[in-house]
Amino acid sequence: MAYAVQTSSLTKYYGKARGIIDLNLTVEEGDFFGFIGPNGAGKSTTIRTLLGLLSPTGGTAEIFGKNSLTHRTALLADIGYMPSEASFYQNRKVREIIKLSADLRGAARGKDCASEAARLCERLKLDTEKKIRELSLGNRKKVSVVCALQHKPRLCILDEPTSGLDPLMQREFYQILEERNQEGATVFLSSHVLSEVQRHCRRAAVIREGQLLISDTIENLGHTGAKRVTVRGLKEPPLSEAVRDIKRNGDTMTFLYSGSPQKLLAALASLPLTDVTIAEPDLEEIFMHYYTPDGRRQTPEADKEES
Repeated sequence: MAYAVQTSSLTKYYGKARGIIDLNLTVEEGDFFGFIGPNGAGKSTTIRTLLGLLSPTGGTAEIFGKNSLTHRTALLADIGYMPSEASFYQNRKVREIIKLSADLRGAARGKDCASEAARLCERLKLDTEKKIRELSLGNRKKVSVVCALQHKPRLCILDEPTSGLDPLMQREFYQILEERNQEGATVFLSSHVLSEVQRHCRRAAVIREGQLLISDTIENLGHTGAKRVTVRGLKEPPLSEAVRDIKRNGDTMTFLYSGSPQKLLAALASLPLTDVTIAEPDLEEIFMHYYTPDGRRQTPEADKEES
């Protein structure tokens, strides 16, 4: 099995401050992979270490089977990196910035990026004659997209790529990524927008406090055993155990339940309810399933033990 990304006990500390700890992550070539976690979880640290922009405190990171630090220059020619916030020379025109990026990346690959850059600019409706300082946040984001993708990289590493893009441009952006993925490129996507991960990624990993909680297919990540229960006519949930994320709105209450279905049904049957709905939780709730208020890892196996 060929891996586009592989880390072994990858660790990064900033002095005494934690970055990432013993990260073991694999991304197969040709995958569309989501990387998810709250702010400060270590997503950007992981990405910058993968790119060889940071030296790890311990462990190793490999891109296409090569050490990302010792082979950084050669590997970067095959990587399209889009940071969450990109900074450009403010008084340069868009076309000049794109050309500068093309010269840096295209020259390393021995190819001309101009035609692909023009095609991307047209699809994203990007005015290349404007100066960077004249652009909105969304249009600066488009410049970052073109700079990252114009050399048709084998690996696209994208950190919060759609923030600032309007819904139409988000759809076009993902259409471009889907096309690249179908052509064989690996996509590694860090995102807070869980609906994007559900819609486009085949596999995903969850990271918190610098540690990998779980990595699996989107389908398997959804098999937590938890159900979203909505009841009308109750002030408190029918059971105290295996219940979390309680929300109230007037006489309606919803909560996530991960215990025995027989216990739940028996408890509900004995109560004077006016309405009840039991449904699968959405993706955001599924990923929140892997976090508990006190910071412990939460997994389906742990839920089974609790119930």
